[in-house]
Amino acid sequence: MKSLIIYKSIHHKNTQRIAIVMAKILNADLISPEKVNFNNLKNYDLFGFGSGIYFSAHHESLFKLLDDIPQMKGKKAFIITTSGTWEIRLLNDFNTPLKKKLKEKGFNVIGIFTCRGFDSFGLTKYIGGLNKGRPNEDDIKKAQEFAEKLIGT
Repeated sequence: MKSLIIYKSIHHKNTQRIAIVMAKILNADLISPEKVNFNNLKNYDLFGFGSGIYFSAHHESLFKLLDDIPQMKGKKAFIITTSGTWEIRLLNDFNTPLKKKLKEKGFNVIGIFTCRGFDSFGLTKYIGGLNKGRPNEDDIKKAQEFAEKLIGT
């Protein structure tokens, strides 16, 4: 199964760390949303879409890509999320909008991986940030296990 992980990781490279771990297990190619070549997408069976969370949402470049991407009927996808805060359904339900957008484009969303990430944005920098040291070894192990379950799906 040929796999591609499309991700955006800016401040502390939290999402990049998780994407690299998963890519090794899936033997996946890694690319940023801005560099995706639409002509090559037909060559992949499984797609990962990931980013940190910015103001309770995935990075805007993922949504821009999905606005422009052709229909991907029947292709499998998964979501990677790293965030400084917990996802709370009624407050900051950050995975649902990306999942909905993927489904609109014809993807079959087969999984979501979420873990804490080091966050020093805004006022949190004055207290040394949130979740220092995350993703940690336990998060990495969970990411590996998640990726292993995707093989053969």
